[in-house]
Amino acid sequence: MTPCKIEWPSAQRQAAFEQWLAGLAGTWTLEADTLAPASADASFRRYLRIQGQQRGRACTFIVMDAPPPQEDVRPFVRIGGLIRQAGLRAPQVLGCDEDHGFLLLEDLGSTLYLKAMQADPATGPGTPADTLMRAAIAALVQFQTGVPAAALPPYDEAVLRRELELFPQWCVQQEYGISWTPTEQGHWERVSRLLVDNALAQPVVAVHRDWMPRNLMVAEPGPGILDFQDALAGPITYDFASLLRDAFISWEEEQEIDWAVRGWQAARKAGLPVGEDFGEFWRQLEWMGLQRHLKVLGIFCRLKHRDGKPAYAQDLPRFFNYATRVALRYRELTPLLKLLEPLSGRQVASGFTF
Repeated sequence: MTPCKIEWPSAQRQAAFEQWLAGLAGTWTLEADTLAPASADASFRRYLRIQGQQRGRACTFIVMDAPPPQEDVRPFVRIGGLIRQAGLRAPQVLGCDEDHGFLLLEDLGSTLYLKAMQADPATGPGTPADTLMRAAIAALVQFQTGVPAAALPPYDEAVLRRELELFPQWCVQQEYGISWTPTEQGHWERVSRLLVDNALAQPVVAVHRDWMPRNLMVAEPGPGILDFQDALAGPITYDFASLLRDAFISWEEEQEIDWAVRGWQAARKAGLPVGEDFGEFWRQLEWMGLQRHLKVLGIFCRLKHRDGKPAYAQDLPRFFNYATRVALRYRELTPLLKLLEPLSGRQVASGFTF
């Protein structure tokens, strides 16, 4: 086998990979010298594309490189199976080495929803963005009805609080060097309690946890669904909030509400446990989104300071925008503004405006 032209963290891992790839030769025709980076994400995983043949026809495959102990491919394999059983498009696992963290996957293509939307961000009936978002909403409702929540770990209070605490630890303290006073800490604890209670009061469904344009592929049938290995059983509005208030592209609120109404109507039609009052659904979605946005502010700062990935921090202003908008709208959440202003004010001073 020709050695692959990919950098590896160690000779041992490269040797393990090449041995595994050679073992697939009896089942799949793979051209090791074509191995090239496909994409990377915020975790320790990376994806490689390799050329080959399937049933005598030239095609490409995706290799997932997920090094233990930082990553575990077993949830990806199991949850991907549940998604496909629900009639949705998750990449088929063609080869697997669980011990070393290598997967050979079906290649769903190279066009992310995000890429397509950024190329033509216009909204309105018939536009590419609107067509893709409607497909994403329909697939999400199918995901919530078809993937059994009972098969997933719970999105419980411990997980919700652990996520929220990323904000003071990595964003407030590490990124901005701010230590809260006892009064400010009290504001944080009260708002955290409200957000956790809101999440726990919602109907429980399968939650992808990153149902956003960066994890959806333009495919036929589509969308292709990626990055689902951290799915949990939790609040019904979580993935709607992820989709509508994305990390890398934003929409006018009027358009967000239009898509949210469509999602709420589709969920009701599918028999999902959403109430008759869209206003309450929207409030739950906004509060759920705030929990997520505070978490992501912490994660993006952690990526910068701990993991050496500073590019994610460029989108901090987007999340301060989301969080500030929600805190301004609901009286119970206004104490959060006192914690956000010292941080977002620096973003405004640097030239970003809400």
